[in-house]
Amino acid sequence: MERYFNLAKAGSSVRTESIAGVTTFLTMAYIIFVNPEILGTTGMDRDAVFVATCLAAALGSLIMGFWANWPIGMAPGMGLNAFFAFTVVGVMGFTWQQALGAVFISGIIFLLLTVTGVRRWLIAGIPNSMRSAIAAGIGLFLAIIALQSSGIVVASPATLITLGDLTATGTLLTIAGFFLIVTLDALRVTGAILIGILVMTVAAILLGVSSFGGIVSMPPSIAPTFLQLDLMGALTFGIFQVVLVMVLVEVFDATGTLIGVAKRAGLLTEGPTHTNPNLGRALMADSTAITAGSLLGTSSTTAYVESASGVQAGGRTGLTAVVVGLLFLAATFFAPLAGAVPAYATAPALLYVATLMVRELSEVIWDDVTEAAPAVLTAIAMPFTYSIANGLAFGFISYAVIKLLTGRAREVHAATWIIAGLFVAKYAMFGGH
Repeated sequence: MERYFNLAKAGSSVRTESIAGVTTFLTMAYIIFVNPEILGTTGMDRDAVFVATCLAAALGSLIMGFWANWPIGMAPGMGLNAFFAFTVVGVMGFTWQQALGAVFISGIIFLLLTVTGVRRWLIAGIPNSMRSAIAAGIGLFLAIIALQSSGIVVASPATLITLGDLTATGTLLTIAGFFLIVTLDALRVTGAILIGILVMTVAAILLGVSSFGGIVSMPPSIAPTFLQLDLMGALTFGIFQVVLVMVLVEVFDATGTLIGVAKRAGLLTEGPTHTNPNLGRALMADSTAITAGSLLGTSSTTAYVESASGVQAGGRTGLTAVVVGLLFLAATFFAPLAGAVPAYATAPALLYVATLMVRELSEVIWDDVTEAAPAVLTAIAMPFTYSIANGLAFGFISYAVIKLLTGRAREVHAATWIIAGLFVAKYAMFGGH
């Protein structure tokens, strides 16, 4: 391990990397409970999704560790799993098998964009305000999902949405779970989100809201989701928008996380060009993981910003990611516990992740209305139209149009013009579908 991961050169050790790996795993392990809850709404077998989530996270993290030698953990991404379940399947009417096919197609396209260098060109061409707004908008989308699933917000014929019954047991569990997670994180307790989910699950079992089926067992079968993607079925009406959104969010989310965490670990030089020779391998690793995840039966896999916690603990090499991958493999034996986790225990986690993502709005240049207006439209359109796709469309189109009308069209990068044009073409051909 010393020779393979160049630990001495990185100023690290096996012990330090192991501690960093455990730290990263604890901060991102909540996904093994949240992902089955979200994707299960599509009709997918929750036990199979649980195993697919663990395996996809393990595979992605091991590739990142062994091949790219970077201390970054990977797992199915928050936001894209919600887009998969609530927009692609819930609103657009695709089957979950077709949605998995769309994930596979987006993964292949993402791989090609990475190999050809277009991925870096896209990232360079998207305004910072739009990148921040996309993250914040996805956070607001997760927030409304959490509020609805917990009963805090309910439908209203008069006002569309209104406050639910705050005295209901499940709703009170969600509120308590949110306060617990925030408190633990403020006190810098490692694994605050995971602890919050587990504590609320125990409380739900004790209060009779959820049933206890054990903690450990042999991993359940992955057969209900393994290789169940429907590629031909995915290539139907509406696939253009689905794949476009998946690719765009994957590009922004994964690339931004990789570069941000790598900079924090001292793996990249400052400036527009990055000199670390393993950057290309890291970009390829997350691209490959998306395709592999779709075959296993889960939504898009991406690099996790929680990896920064492991870097903070001293992780500097791929050994950190390898430890993360091995722990996700071990997690497959905790399926009974995952099955006992109710929506009231995962909703606080979604709500807290939302608060972290909405912080990105602080990066918007508020003094420049041509930057601020498209950013706000992007962020609010996602929850209000219940679609990440519409938020992206509103944002890119408004950014290009406002810059054009104010005589500042030269500030718009070609990549932004192309993306805006694609969304305009989509609405012209298919309307709001």
